Amino acid sequence: MLIILRLVVVSCAIFMLIACSPDRVKENDAYRKDFKDIKISAYRLKSWAFRGRLALKGKADSWQANIVWKHSDVEEKIKLSGPLGQGATVIRLVNHEVFIDRGDGKVISSDSPEEFINQQIGMFVPVESLTYWVLGMPEPSVSFIDTKNGFKQSEWLVEYEPFHWVGSYEVPVKITVTNPEIKLKLVIDHWDLGDARKE
Repeated sequence: MLIILRLVVVSCAIFMLIACSPDRVKENDAYRKDFKDIKISAYRLKSWAFRGRLALKGKADSWQANIVWKHSDVEEKIKLSGPLGQGATVIRLVNHEVFIDRGDGKVISSDSPEEFINQQIGMFVPVESLTYWVLGMPEPSVSFIDTKNGFKQSEWLVEYEPFHWVGSYEVPVKITVTNPEIKLKLVIDHWDLGDARKE
């Protein structure tokens, strides 16, 4: 149960990640020229969802889970579970407040997601930035540096391989986010961009 609680906390860190099938795959070297030109339209997506697998490794501990992430313009909803859906936990983020339901009839909440994560797992995870990173984009209000397979932003290295086409959008298949203390890996098995409506 401790591992599930930790997974819940990690998923909060990802608040800010299924009917469309990818049309084709592009490797990294064919993808990045300039994020501002290539990915700008994806910033305006009103809804998206994916399912996949999440793994987090720190200096003293590591864990993994299945993940389903649904994004809308009003909330983030993240479901974490073990094999065959065991130990499912649902996390909702609304107006920068997080609600965690572990299926035991008790819902806990916090209005300080990053502080909550630090307290629970002893690691800092960039919750707001991850909302953008999972789509293959840097956070728009923070400077970044392009790298061969991704970018560096706020002392984190974000790398991708490869990308899928879903409709007219390129979205990641595998994401690795690292700093000297933490390594987060996300493998996305299926994307759903809904009707891909824009603002």
